[in-house]
Amino acid sequence: MSVVLTRSPALAPLLARGALLSPFKRPRPAAEFPGTRLVLPGLRVDLARLAAYERVCGFATGDDALPVTYPHVLGFPLAMRLMSGRDFPLPLLGLVHTSVEIAQHTALAATGECELTVYVDGLAPHRRGTEAAVITEVRAGGSVVWESRSTYLARHRTDGRTAETGALAHEPLPAVAEWRLAGDVGRRYGAVSGDRNPIHLHPLTARLFGFPRAVAHGMWTVARCLAAHGTPQAALVRAEFKAPVLLPGTVTYAADGERFELRGGGRVQVSGGVYPMAS
Repeated sequence: MSVVLTRSPALAPLLARGALLSPFKRPRPAAEFPGTRLVLPGLRVDLARLAAYERVCGFATGDDALPVTYPHVLGFPLAMRLMSGRDFPLPLLGLVHTSVEIAQHTALAATGECELTVYVDGLAPHRRGTEAAVITEVRAGGSVVWESRSTYLARHRTDGRTAETGALAHEPLPAVAEWRLAGDVGRRYGAVSGDRNPIHLHPLTARLFGFPRAVAHGMWTVARCLAAHGTPQAALVRAEFKAPVLLPGTVTYAADGERFELRGGGRVQVSGGVYPMAS
């Protein structure tokens, strides 16, 4: 079932609803999930908000084309409407973004008009809980020009038998730069993206969900890497968020050809790649 919206949902009430419902959710891979597709036609980008996003993530400002990660921000309120609902089986509070795959078929103009579609694609077992897959599609001129698949993990007790999935281990990539991340990165990114999950905002709220300090948003880390790496107009981007990037902290940005990663504390925290596509 498709539901056509007349405007992007306000995030604050959705966050509040999701927080209130979270204690009553009992996540499991076999749970039912909403089959609704939310559609928002006629969307135009707020250029001031876009510029603020570009500054926080390290992208050049003033380009006509949107950063490859920005449509995720546009679709986030629709995803939140789905994930904060009573029929979404995972608790919103503490939900962890574990991976993203983006297919950008052509660059999306910052001054153009587009249509968003967001829906939940399914649930899957994870060795640490249950993951949900959320699909976001952007159409311009009637064609899909950008689409993504994000997975979100609700951590809960499992039997531990689910195998870890993902790419095979590689030799460490050559270091390119060292970045010192301020303690307010989560709050700054939350202000421009609307993602104010408490694990990102403050050490005290992060500790409630088992983290020693605030954790950087996965989409901020991949955006920061892509700002440094560069992205063709038509590209496939894949990233896995393997370990939390704690704030404040120091990370190493490493890259070689199509691949990139962030490392810190002796661990690979983000691993990804950018692969050119035919437009």
